[in-house]
Amino acid sequence: MSRILVVEDEERIAAFVAKGLRAAGMQPTTVRTGADALEIVRSGEVDLVVLDLGLPDTDGFAVLRRMRETGSATPVIILTARTSVEDTVAGLEGGADDYMPKPFRFEELLARIRRRLSTPSGPGETTTLEHGSVSLDLRTRRAGVGGREVELSAREFALAEAFLRHPGQVLSREQLLSRVWGYDFDPGSNVVDVYVRYLRNKLGTEVIATVRGMGYRLDG
Repeated sequence: MSRILVVEDEERIAAFVAKGLRAAGMQPTTVRTGADALEIVRSGEVDLVVLDLGLPDTDGFAVLRRMRETGSATPVIILTARTSVEDTVAGLEGGADDYMPKPFRFEELLARIRRRLSTPSGPGETTTLEHGSVSLDLRTRRAGVGGREVELSAREFALAEAFLRHPGQVLSREQLLSRVWGYDFDPGSNVVDVYVRYLRNKLGTEVIATVRGMGYRLDG
């Protein structure tokens, strides 16, 4: 199971990312300060770091610099509201493996984390999801229905993944928005209904049931 350190002082964002990582079969740890982050990284118990730059005790660039000075090769993805070219270049030249601006969508962050993880999956990390005739390979990002490969967009795949991780469970539009589109997405949007319709067209109309007034459920 991949161990991800989330260094983020905004509690809402940290909780959102940690929840999504747990659902993806990973083991997140969240800290608010650079000092705590460096202590955990020194322990060697981390496979990847998601690092904010605006920390209460220091700048994220200083944390990154200290990691690299002490010989840590742990992959680092900077997740920050600083979007200038200068900051992006400084982060990448300072040893970051990726640089992602806020606001962000979780499935994109997850895709970047998976791409940066160089170690094989542990026995506890799920790489294939199956329910009824539908299957998803999380490594190759391929989907299948009844043995037939189906082409899904990145967003459709993320939505299908959310359903396959909770088969038979009713998921509200708000839950799906948070998981697939990100914590900052407009809760009044009908984008969930639109993409459920896309999925039904590709996976089969009987696969996803509408539960009136509650949300959607993945059936057999």
